[in-house]
Amino acid sequence: MRRLMLVVFAFFALCALASVLSAQGQPGRLSGRRAPGFSLMDINYNQHDLADYRGRVVLIDFIRTDCPMCQSFAGVGERVRTRFGDKVAVLTIVNAPPDNLKTVGDFIEKFGVKSPVLFDTFQVAASYLKLTPVNPQFTLPHLFLVDGSGQIRNDYEYDGANEPYFSGEATPLMNEIESLLNEGAKKTKTK
Repeated sequence: MRRLMLVVFAFFALCALASVLSAQGQPGRLSGRRAPGFSLMDINYNQHDLADYRGRVVLIDFIRTDCPMCQSFAGVGERVRTRFGDKVAVLTIVNAPPDNLKTVGDFIEKFGVKSPVLFDTFQVAASYLKLTPVNPQFTLPHLFLVDGSGQIRNDYEYDGANEPYFSGEATPLMNEIESLLNEGAKKTKTK
C-alpha cells in the first residue's frame, strides 16, 4: 500500500512539474493582440505616447506605489534599462487615485526610478486588463511585454508562482526580452 501511495504521489508531482514547465514562456491570457494605444502624462507633465516607442520592445507595468511587489519590480525595471539601453522602453503606469504626484515622487526617489511613471485614470488599465462590469478585478503588478510592431507578446499577473519575473535578477524576463530583440534583429536583416 505504501509503495502504491508513493507511485501516486510521484505521478501527481510529475504532472504538476510538467504543468509548470509547459506554462513557462507561454503567452499570458491577455497576450496575442495589438497593444492599446495611449498618451499619458508623467510626473513632469510630459506626454508619453505608445506610438513614439514603435520599433522598440516596451515593458509596460501597472502598479501601485504602496504595493510591496510593485516596489520590488522597480529594481527589475531599472536593471532592464541598464542591460538593454534604448532598445527597450520601460513604462510604469499608476492610477490616480489612489496614486498622486506626491506618492509617485516619493516612489521615484526611494527606488531610484529613471523610467517614466505615467498617470492613468483607469482607462488605459481597463483596456489592457480587459476590465468590464463582469470582470472588474485585477492584480498588481501586471506586466505587459510589447514587441517592436506593437503586439502584446506576453503578460504576467503577479500571483506568487511567477515571482522570478518580478524580483531579483528577473532572469526569465531578461531572457524573454533578449529573445524578442533577437527576433526583431532577424526580421530587420531579412528585409
